[in-house]
Amino acid sequence: MKFLASGKVKDIYDLEDGNLLFLFSDRVSAYDVKFKEEIPKKGEVLCKFAEFWFKELDVPNHFVRTESKTGIIVKKMKMLPIECVVRGYFYGSLVGRWKKGKVSLPEGSEPKIAAKLTKPIFDPTTKSTHDLPVDKKKAIEMGLVTSEDFDWLSKKSIEIYNKMTKIADSVGFILADLKLEFGKIGDEIILGDSIGPDEYRLWPKDSYEVGKVQEAYDKQLLRDWLTKNGYQKQFEEARSAGKEPIPPEILTELIKKMSERYVTAYERFTKHSL
Repeated sequence: MKFLASGKVKDIYDLEDGNLLFLFSDRVSAYDVKFKEEIPKKGEVLCKFAEFWFKELDVPNHFVRTESKTGIIVKKMKMLPIECVVRGYFYGSLVGRWKKGKVSLPEGSEPKIAAKLTKPIFDPTTKSTHDLPVDKKKAIEMGLVTSEDFDWLSKKSIEIYNKMTKIADSVGFILADLKLEFGKIGDEIILGDSIGPDEYRLWPKDSYEVGKVQEAYDKQLLRDWLTKNGYQKQFEEARSAGKEPIPPEILTELIKKMSERYVTAYERFTKHSL
């Protein structure tokens, strides 16, 4: 087993049989800043959620098997340099970009915080230290994907989002948006990376209300705390000055809440205790 890379959340190892090992950690990041504090049970939840979704979704993917409570074996493939984001609600970065005229909403959609769009939209980004939104023309110009691949990714990503939305609804949650990654084995595009609370926004249906910040059962809890306390602005100012942002210490009660909500989401989706 050969160590390949350490990402924001998981470590990747090359196996002798040609597959890869993903080891999920309790690490956490937000706004492209890594924090020294960890979220208990997070790695286990991400690992088991990945297994759950890869088995639940009827789409070719790179999942092979679960290796441990924090590790999965996956097929090695050539990842496509594009993050496939699907948005079903007016929330997050979509709000600011819409206000600046950089993105359009589906016809009939109401531009109110947390309002459901009339239909999901494919809103991909680059895969880099700081992801940048791209449309089809820009993605092709940058050589990220072909025209045919872009159309396939758009259709397939929305199909996956719609299926996941139905599953979420059945257990009392709203899936507001979703990030997927794909790769190729030969000429076939297959679903890759992982799927869990670090890749989507998840809201409880019983507290959902248009026009307000939603209760998050995902990493948005940390983002909201950072924004509320001015840290997001500090991060942006540091980067503008060519400096690396210095992360604050995450409050103990926030760490506890994030851990509890990650576990709760997993248990409600899978009907299994962690």
